[in-house]
Amino acid sequence: MRQVSVNSLTMGDILAKTIFSSSGRILLGKGVKLTPLYIAKLRDMGISILYIEDERFNDVIVEDVISEEHRRDALDILEKSTRYIRLGKDIECFELKKVINNIVAEILFKKDILVNMMDMRSKDNQMFAHSVNVCVLSTVLGKALYLDQEKLENLAVGAILHDIGKVQLDSKLFNLDSEMTIEQAELFKTHTTLGFEDLKKRKDLNLIIAHIAFQHHEYMNGTGYPRHLNEGEIHPLAQIVAIADFYDKFTSDHSTEQRIMPHEACEILMGLAGTLYPLEMVRQFLKNIAAYPTGISVRLNTGEIGVVVDQNLSMPTRPIIRVFDESEFGQNDVKEYDMVEKRTIFIEKVLG
Repeated sequence: MRQVSVNSLTMGDILAKTIFSSSGRILLGKGVKLTPLYIAKLRDMGISILYIEDERFNDVIVEDVISEEHRRDALDILEKSTRYIRLGKDIECFELKKVINNIVAEILFKKDILVNMMDMRSKDNQMFAHSVNVCVLSTVLGKALYLDQEKLENLAVGAILHDIGKVQLDSKLFNLDSEMTIEQAELFKTHTTLGFEDLKKRKDLNLIIAHIAFQHHEYMNGTGYPRHLNEGEIHPLAQIVAIADFYDKFTSDHSTEQRIMPHEACEILMGLAGTLYPLEMVRQFLKNIAAYPTGISVRLNTGEIGVVVDQNLSMPTRPIIRVFDESEFGQNDVKEYDMVEKRTIFIEKVLG
């Protein structure tokens, strides 16, 4: 399989990864042959990238950090929890913890983790998909930092609920056609306090979970919100969620930020280490991120065009590239560059 822009799809392309709705329902399943109607629908849904089958890359497997089943369960319980909060009901904490514990157990079971798949996110499930991704990314970082299971579970619950305060704000605030006004930005910032006030009342949840929602926009240099906390005053679990939140916002569609490629987000994040986020946390996070995810198309400094077909766990910025002797994946000679071994070859541009 390989990754393509929705604008590059042609009739007959076969979907290689399932696309889910906000509640975890399957919108389009793996193996579906794309018709003009399906392609138009994908554009209407706001999906910008997806994975398709390609016989030249039959051996290329792009794996999510967690299974489709666990991701679907997480989307479903988050959608239910959001609905219950809107109705003034108690959320099903036992069910939520059960879903989260399955995710934590799956991540703990895996020996080596490299976040490698770019998100296929539609407009309707932006908030839920973002929260599930932040949960997964936070748990991966928590594992890299050797947190014990109890802390990991509190971290994961806090991560999936970190934006729950947004439920109490007008949804129009998150679907603006232009930049927020000063007044709108200040209203948006209240989601951290609203989330804290809601979560701290729920007796079945650890108070740390409420503080994660409260502090995930605080920065080490005191420029964050809502309390302008400084280094040493911010809970470490909230700092983990802040890093995951930053990365996912910048590498996905339909957030408040313009989508950029993973390698660009990694560079920005490294530049903020020690100022906004703890340096060691950022280092450990980047060790688990594929700067150039498997399946993306790239142009090399040799002028050749190829696809990332595998990763080097020891050096996530130097993947393995399969190239062809013609642009647009010509049908003739095929060769691969392991960029750890071929030090003079580098990626010049990621192709959309």
